[in-house]
Amino acid sequence: MPGKRLLEENELFKKAWLEFVRYGRMDRESLRPIIADSWIRSRRYQVNPDSSEVTCEITGEVFKEKYDRIGPVLDIAKPFMETLYKTVGEAGMVVRLTDKDGYVLECFGDELVFESHQALHLYKGTNVKEEVIGTNAIGIALAKGIPLQVLGAEHFRIDYHDWTTSAAPIKNDEDEVIAVLSMSGDYELVHPHTLGMVMASALAIEHEFKLERSNQDLRRKNDHFNAIMESISEGIICIDERGVIRDINLFARNYLRVRGAEAIGADIRDLIRGDQAKKLVKLVKNGIALKEEEFNFSHAGGRKKSVIVNATPVSEPNDPYKELVITFRESKDIHNLVNKIVGAKAIYTFDDILGDSPEIKEAIRISKLVSDTEATILLTGESGTGKELFAQSIHNDSHRRNNSFVFINCGAIPRDLVASELFGYVEGAFTGARKGGQPGKFELADGGTLFLDEIGDMPLDTQANLLRVLETKEVVRVGGHDVIPVDVRVIAATHKDLTQEVRRGNFRQDLFFRLNVMPIHTPALRERRSDIPSLIDFFYNQFKMGEGKAGVDIAESFYTAMTMYDWPGNVRELQNVMQLASNIIEAGGVLTAQALPDYIKTNVRTENGERESVKSVKTLAELEREAIQTAIAYSKGNLVKAAKSLGIGRTTLYRKIEKYGLTV
Repeated sequence: MPGKRLLEENELFKKAWLEFVRYGRMDRESLRPIIADSWIRSRRYQVNPDSSEVTCEITGEVFKEKYDRIGPVLDIAKPFMETLYKTVGEAGMVVRLTDKDGYVLECFGDELVFESHQALHLYKGTNVKEEVIGTNAIGIALAKGIPLQVLGAEHFRIDYHDWTTSAAPIKNDEDEVIAVLSMSGDYELVHPHTLGMVMASALAIEHEFKLERSNQDLRRKNDHFNAIMESISEGIICIDERGVIRDINLFARNYLRVRGAEAIGADIRDLIRGDQAKKLVKLVKNGIALKEEEFNFSHAGGRKKSVIVNATPVSEPNDPYKELVITFRESKDIHNLVNKIVGAKAIYTFDDILGDSPEIKEAIRISKLVSDTEATILLTGESGTGKELFAQSIHNDSHRRNNSFVFINCGAIPRDLVASELFGYVEGAFTGARKGGQPGKFELADGGTLFLDEIGDMPLDTQANLLRVLETKEVVRVGGHDVIPVDVRVIAATHKDLTQEVRRGNFRQDLFFRLNVMPIHTPALRERRSDIPSLIDFFYNQFKMGEGKAGVDIAESFYTAMTMYDWPGNVRELQNVMQLASNIIEAGGVLTAQALPDYIKTNVRTENGERESVKSVKTLAELEREAIQTAIAYSKGNLVKAAKSLGIGRTTLYRKIEKYGLTV
């Protein structure tokens, strides 16, 4: 039986409730502030204090979905709920777990209680939020995130006035309410320690849930770590000071041809033969690290492979137990990475080659025919005609497009260094050679394309080595003896006449025949003058956008002068001239032949091939524009006088002013 004080308090609650629900008057002296505020919210939610109707209930798949969603909490909570119910040992008590949306998902209690109190929303699937049933302990715990006990007439609905509930929230690591544990029963069964037991159980559930989440996170991180270890594209081995393997990833197991079960606990000296395995064991004992050192791993199969090794000690300073983490990659993988870093990639395609002349179209047609073959290509043509543009386009049109495109200018490297650049060198090959040696361009281009620009400037002794590589597909580094197989497609280019160089003894005839399998001529700009206007427009638009010179027009005299010039520097020279002209013209002006450098203005050719100064060449449109400007200036802006002086009508003058964009 409840104490006399509780009975008296409940009578006060009933009087306060009647005053509020019947007359709208709030007796705050008789109520706890949290209850008074909840009554006000309940009225705002339009909860009927006299109704016992179930207004919100879920069943079937919807209930199962919510149940599964809160499953981890329920798995932990059920034993606590059962223990709590048995501890109280009172008939008529109900223990419930509610999710954050207010739905009862699990409960323990006598079946008779559920059947006789259906209007109290005790069974699974019903909603007990404030918005649904008004003031109650679970609803306030959800709304405010605090534990509390709601007694008798403190409830907003009258059918709960003989009922008492103690509720405590269960929170996650972010201090968010994820569920509410509660114990409810007849008002006469209330006990002052009930709320304390519910709070203790809720805190225990919360602690177990957070602990389980922490364990899940640890398991997940461990799984992620193992997945990363297994999927990473380099070998990882951890050994102790005795040389025993403590961990090894999939790449290393495959590389050393050993199964996982056999590798763990094995001696690394049994998997990596020779002195280098012994060196790794010494590193563990001495706590020494290695940085990018070349090793030759020889596994059980007996075949040696060049790898780049890093080794890192992982022991604490005072820890007697020492370990070493070894990572390694094949040297050829490092070469591919170097190519990506230094930009050894072709960026241009045939779509980037401008021009519609028959000469340029023929060069593109032949290039496309041979691009996907293995034939060696020799690009000939003057400087500035775009030989590298053709080489990159051929590479990108071939099956090697996803591999390296390596460039070397044979004329820009000192004669005594050309061989080491092409074929690489071993350590100590010459004074100043890097420790460990260095791969050459052929090794870096393995699987891709090697573009040998200015091949006509290659020294004769290097030409002999190049011929051997082209014929055997094998490279020997300078100062070394090991034969390195390479799979490289060679594209050579020169502005020289190699047949003349062969006659002069500057170029090997056998190498010329080996390179000249598929000759392609890149035409000079004077050989395709019809392409000059489109090149002018392209470069002008390119530079105009960079300089913010929108609104500038190009006069016909400019096109005429540019087309009649011979362009000894070809497209590269034209590009430079267009950049100059774009910089000196003002926004809103007209780009005329007067903007050209003097060496071009005095070296244009007429149709008869004679040289002529561009200053005497003006189009009719330019003459008309100048005449209109002069007439407007002479008449001081009087357009009627200007029209008369020009011998045209005023309407015609207006039209021409608009046409030429003149300002009056």
